[in-house]
Amino acid sequence: MDPAAMEELVKVMENMQFTMGHIEGVSLPGFTCDAWDTIYNFQAREDDILISTYPKAGTTWMHEIMDLILQEGDIQKSMRAPCYVKVPFIEMVTPKPMPSGVELAEKMASPRIIKTHLPISLLPPSFLEKNVKVVYVARNAKDCMVSYYYFQKMNKGLPDPGTWENYFSTFLSGDVPWGSWFDHVLGWWKAVDKHQILFVFYEDMIKDPMCEIRKVMKFLGKDLSDEVLENIKYHTSFQAMKENPMANYTTLPKAIFDQTISPFMRKGIVGDWKTHFTVAQNIIFDEKYKKTMEGSGLNFRTEL
Repeated sequence: MDPAAMEELVKVMENMQFTMGHIEGVSLPGFTCDAWDTIYNFQAREDDILISTYPKAGTTWMHEIMDLILQEGDIQKSMRAPCYVKVPFIEMVTPKPMPSGVELAEKMASPRIIKTHLPISLLPPSFLEKNVKVVYVARNAKDCMVSYYYFQKMNKGLPDPGTWENYFSTFLSGDVPWGSWFDHVLGWWKAVDKHQILFVFYEDMIKDPMCEIRKVMKFLGKDLSDEVLENIKYHTSFQAMKENPMANYTTLPKAIFDQTISPFMRKGIVGDWKTHFTVAQNIIFDEKYKKTMEGSGLNFRTEL
């Protein structure tokens, strides 16, 4: 987007009150709710690739990996545009002159990588009807909660999360943007056998990035050399992405993402929840987790 348009957007954002709405009980930004028919009726293409996650589960990390695989490790091509332009966020609607996710996607040549945080129950049906390949990244709920708390603090388009104590309860009740973590991961997990879905764990990506990069490469039907894969691993490391203006969202103005409050690339680790959860909160969380997740076959690691 050109500087004049970005300046215009900042002026609009500075004077705007953001609201939340609900679609089928799931909390979503008001602009998304207002444009829901357009979003839900979006037409996928058979060669689209969807990256789906609950917020703060490694979305940007994974779509940078996916983009570099499609570009066969060409770093210059992967730097062609900021990540929010080259990977349209399908349900995102921002004030004009910024194009919506649907508008960005519709103008894009195939194959497209498209991003969503929608639970599978709200996903535009054409993605599954066209048997689109989906990479779903799941991150343990404790670390997701902590990361989301800081993200809501700095993201001016989302509600202020309030105190950590209040946010802990809000997150557990599912009354946060994009709804319940539990409903999200369970919904997508149950669909794995019915659709072309590669289910990846954030914790596995941290522990053995090369193994997970290879899985994604095979899923996308590519065959790249070890040298290219090493290059992809290096350029998608936390430190490399933190310094990459095309991936770290520093191209967005403070009126949208205020990274003086908290950086978009904050820590990228497993186990940060231990510095935030009280003993009592951990007991409450573990009880809720056991009750909701028992028998699902899903196993998350909260430390490595």
